[in-house]
Amino acid sequence: MAQDFDVVVVGAGPGGYVAAIRSAQLGKKTAVIEREFLGGVCLNVGCIPSKALITAAHFLDRAQHDAEGMGFQLGKIQVDFKKTLAWKKSVCDKMSGGVQQLLKGNSVTILNGEAEFKSPNEVLVRSKKTPVASAEVKAPTSAAQPTPATETITAKNFIIATGSRPIEIPGFAFDEKNILSSTGALALDQIPKSIVVIGGGYIGLEIGSYLAKFGSEVTVVEAAPAVLSGVVDPDCAQIVSRKLTKKGVEVLTGAKAKSCKKVGAGIEVTIDIAGKEDVIQCEKVLVTVGRRPNSDQTKLQAAGVQLDERGFIKTDAQKRTSVPHIFAIGDIAGQPMLAHKASHEGILVAEVIAGHNRVFDVKSVPAVVFTDPEIASAGLTEAEAKAKGFEVKVAKFPFGANGRAVSMMETDGFVKMVADGKTNILLGVHIAGPEASNLISEAALALEMGARLEDLALTIHPHPTLGETMMEAAEATLGHAIHMIQRPLNRGRDVTA
Repeated sequence: MAQDFDVVVVGAGPGGYVAAIRSAQLGKKTAVIEREFLGGVCLNVGCIPSKALITAAHFLDRAQHDAEGMGFQLGKIQVDFKKTLAWKKSVCDKMSGGVQQLLKGNSVTILNGEAEFKSPNEVLVRSKKTPVASAEVKAPTSAAQPTPATETITAKNFIIATGSRPIEIPGFAFDEKNILSSTGALALDQIPKSIVVIGGGYIGLEIGSYLAKFGSEVTVVEAAPAVLSGVVDPDCAQIVSRKLTKKGVEVLTGAKAKSCKKVGAGIEVTIDIAGKEDVIQCEKVLVTVGRRPNSDQTKLQAAGVQLDERGFIKTDAQKRTSVPHIFAIGDIAGQPMLAHKASHEGILVAEVIAGHNRVFDVKSVPAVVFTDPEIASAGLTEAEAKAKGFEVKVAKFPFGANGRAVSMMETDGFVKMVADGKTNILLGVHIAGPEASNLISEAALALEMGARLEDLALTIHPHPTLGETMMEAAEATLGHAIHMIQRPLNRGRDVTA
């Protein structure tokens, strides 16, 4: 007989496992189906391992270039990259193991296998022989229940959270040995001497930056006029672009990768730049031109679920698909393709199924790029605000004027605020600088609350902290900065230090 549930979640990534836990908390008999590893791409071959390696690279870079200025004579630093990888693995295992325990502790049934819809109320699970807790762990785990080779699962409600995968481009098929996706790049067993990164978006720059700090010769090939084009505020992107160049990364903009071929022990990449062909020799190639939804892997047509022209599942404000009892969350439900957006949607859908009055009505989904320095954004950019008809106030407060940033020897960048010039209501915050990823949460809360610049400026921030830059940026946008000089005619008018 088929197992029957109130809620079945397909995919145990940051959207799926959160949806499953919340559904179980709300009293629903819940199962989650996962074909690879608990925590999905994010915890195993994406967000978490990349940030672990970025952190390791940051430690190495600071020791090599900043320690002497603080009075430390370290000599030549030896890197045991195998130990670095073992540490990265331990981080991923700990996080995935935590997901496993959370699911088990909330009485969620875990089914390991491929899910295929047979009808709007049935899925067929083709089980894996070995349940997996994480990308690195292959042994059976106590939380995962053994399942038959195939099993039919029925449910009153389904939540599709099957995520996305890297996009391939013609002539650069992934083999994860020479031509790498982000997954392969995070599984390298040694640092390549040289690498060409095709795509100057956030994934390419994050991985490229970490490899450069470990000693790899990195060349970024970006078709747009600038890196991170259309992804972040242009002023923030410019700060990162300058730092990349300073660190020895060659950034080629307005350039397109045409083909590649194996030549001896290396690879020869042909690019088109300004209408002229050029050839780059390298050891590895990393392709990071975006991700595509995994909407072709669960036979959604058998359930009657409709897709848009780009392959994303169509959903309404409650994340319902064209079939009312089937929901979709995370990457597969459209942009922005961010883990925290998926988790938010997972909680929302679980509560909708439980009868709560919820819709996806956020004012901002903050985004972070873990480059050097970090970039974080929430709300409208200056250009977006003007396009919407706002008369804007804009100002920047530099980290170079912040005592904590100076003491950390991390003064590149600024906090930029965009506000409605008539009401002083905050419209957007864009940060390039140290710990931007942590600072942006205050901005996200301010935007959700409809805060004015005065709310941020009049809130006492502890000293000396990086958080003071939020208060100081608000004061600058109001036109009365304390720790930077503003000319009266330019106060609140795109002021820069």
